[in-house]
Amino acid sequence: MYRGNPHSGGQGVYTKYLTRELALMGHRVEVFSGPPYPEVDRDVGLHRLPSLDLYREPDPFRVPKLSEFKDVFDIGEFLLMATGAFPEPRSFGWRLRRELYPSLGQFDVVHDNQSLSWSVLRMQQAGVPVVASIHHPITVDRRLSLEYAESLKQRLGLLRFYGFVRMQCLVAARLRHVLTVSNASARDIAREMGVDLRRMAVGPVGVDMDVFRPLPLDKEQGLVVTTASADVPLKGLRYLIEAVAILRSTGSLKDLHLVVMGPTKQESPVQRLVQRLGLGDRIRFVGKVSTTEMVQYYSKCQVAVVPSLYEGFSLPSIEAMACGAPLVVTDGGALPEVVDSEGSESALVVRAGDAEALAQAIGRLLDNPEIGVKLSKNALIHVRNNYSWRRSAESALQMYQRAIEEAR
Repeated sequence: MYRGNPHSGGQGVYTKYLTRELALMGHRVEVFSGPPYPEVDRDVGLHRLPSLDLYREPDPFRVPKLSEFKDVFDIGEFLLMATGAFPEPRSFGWRLRRELYPSLGQFDVVHDNQSLSWSVLRMQQAGVPVVASIHHPITVDRRLSLEYAESLKQRLGLLRFYGFVRMQCLVAARLRHVLTVSNASARDIAREMGVDLRRMAVGPVGVDMDVFRPLPLDKEQGLVVTTASADVPLKGLRYLIEAVAILRSTGSLKDLHLVVMGPTKQESPVQRLVQRLGLGDRIRFVGKVSTTEMVQYYSKCQVAVVPSLYEGFSLPSIEAMACGAPLVVTDGGALPEVVDSEGSESALVVRAGDAEALAQAIGRLLDNPEIGVKLSKNALIHVRNNYSWRRSAESALQMYQRAIEEAR
């Protein structure tokens, strides 16, 4: 349940592949989703819960036409947005209650994909077995966004936007069965959201190695790639840009150039930083790319970087490793656990928020391709051994069984 952009962000990918594996294992799976709707296999049912879709591209924060308002939920959704709040967790819960409650008896278990709305808690209180996935505590996003706000007005706007976080924390702390994606995320959810560790289980996400795989492409000299939303402080892109400036100043890496995959806005703080540092000829923002293009970039780059200040897991890390890209990550959140959970030496790990450390690690790989070859080989083994969607589905099934047994 909840929304899931199939081409951007972890929730849509998680929904697509987890439901596919559950269906392949013989289970009946029905997805209830608001827009953007996830991609699901034909054996998986998709129940669309239309909303005003106020954050859709290319016109987020739009004002709907009067004819678009169909019910009181639409009015409530718009009023929340108009006052600066992010309404989707709440408004999805309203619509879910209307659509799902009459047929609840048909399902053995309900799996919430981090909407954490009051409606989810009410289902549990009604005796329905409920499992909630929490990928990481959104309190971290809120804290970092506030820390990097450029004005008091922006801070006040962010506080209003993240108003839904209080609801999510209250709901999460009362849920009996929470599934998360890493041990680091479990600890942070316990600390930040008040969820008892004994109620949580860890089930890492997977990667489709039929899609994300090394392609027989020549390495492009000096190519560094990253996948990040340029406007989200959590992703740490500013530190990677500063690292490129440090490397350029040495004069020894004349071929160095960075490609940034992911959404960005003109005149964003990151764009202004690139202009201020005079890096327009070294950094290229290619926007959202197809999966095919992403695999090509990962396959031909000399270095892939995940510069995040925090990650509850990191799909980009395992996708890059699955493509054989020599990888540099920070120690933010679960990243060290994801890339090196068994001492596999599959990536270089540096301190989060440290541009100098990023520059040193990137320069080391660019100057010593043989180190990158070793990391790539180790990374492929590490990903194959640890990150399959079948394993993710098995972890979810164990939690479902627990929830069902305790609800009897």
